Amino acid sequence: MSSVEEFRAEIRGWLAANLTGAFAGLRGRGGPGREHEVFAERLEWERHMAAAGWTCVGWPEEYGGRGASLEQQVAFHEEYALADAPARVNHIAEQLLGPTLIAFGTPGQRARFLPPIVAAEELWCQGYSEPDAGSDLANVRTRAVHEGDDWVVTGQKIWTSLAHESQWCFVVARTEPGSQRHKGLSYLLVPLDQPGIDIRPITQLTGTSEFNEVFFDGARTRAEHIVGAPGDGWRVAMATLGFERGVSTLGQQVGFRRELETLIEAAKRNGSADDPLIRDRLARAWTGLETIRCNALRMLGGVADGAPGPEASIGKIFWATWHRELGELAMDVCGAGGMLAAGDPYDLDDWQRLFLFSRSDTIYAGSNEIQRNIIAERVLGLPKEARP
Repeated sequence: MSSVEEFRAEIRGWLAANLTGAFAGLRGRGGPGREHEVFAERLEWERHMAAAGWTCVGWPEEYGGRGASLEQQVAFHEEYALADAPARVNHIAEQLLGPTLIAFGTPGQRARFLPPIVAAEELWCQGYSEPDAGSDLANVRTRAVHEGDDWVVTGQKIWTSLAHESQWCFVVARTEPGSQRHKGLSYLLVPLDQPGIDIRPITQLTGTSEFNEVFFDGARTRAEHIVGAPGDGWRVAMATLGFERGVSTLGQQVGFRRELETLIEAAKRNGSADDPLIRDRLARAWTGLETIRCNALRMLGGVADGAPGPEASIGKIFWATWHRELGELAMDVCGAGGMLAAGDPYDLDDWQRLFLFSRSDTIYAGSNEIQRNIIAERVLGLPKEARP
């Protein structure tokens, strides 16, 4: 048995033995559009995993991880999804910030921030997007001024997932007055529990509020809580986005496959599978999912230093568009009844929630339009789009 097969068997056995008792009811809970579900219980589960050494498995052992190889990390995320284990509550810290600090942080930053991530004791959110700087992130206007031993942050972030549950936020802010676009930005680690920060949940189409707008009005963080050099924030921020599109996407696809298989069974039960157009779209969905997996494996096969390159944009476009179209297909399989909420005031079933929330898939984490620009300019080497 190979080490990868042993690792896969180990995590499969641990999940089977531990997703029981008080944790048995967490199967399938949480995830995009459902982050509000049993959050406290899922956090307890995360800490249970941490105690057994199953958080941050891909991190080097010196930083509290298991030093798992890329193949072992794929096995972990796939087995976790196959077990229908609950959505992770500290994904942003474990998969985005942690690898960024390992790559760019100082020894002091790693010593301060990595252990609480491993233990799931501190939760993080991502302070990137702003009202005028969404997919065009280089238009950031939130500013930070160096005053004595602190950075003083003023501005607004938006679509900040789980800010209302987090203790810290990594913030891209403009630290060089008069700078424009990618220059003059810095990557700051900002505590959220302090005066000068106002977190306001945003109600989504699903009726839930898993993301927020965050206002910084003279909020402070210590001077040493800057990752990389002042003005070098764009490079660090782009590395974080590369980590975001890494190995955990393989587990995401297991969830997609479960959704598709469930939808096929629903189509068979209500007879819509007899419609040749529905049947054709179901078949296209199946082949599309296989394409997504092949693209993901190709991307991971070329990973350097743990972070995928701009080729990851291909995978983002594929899975986001596929998932949005799956939501549309689900509504057609459900028929007219899919237009009615199950109860008052706004009781959505899984298919309705999928349809509504998946509208955002092609927007967050870089819109499809921006991803196409990245592919054109950075992968294919085409001339850059004209900008004013």
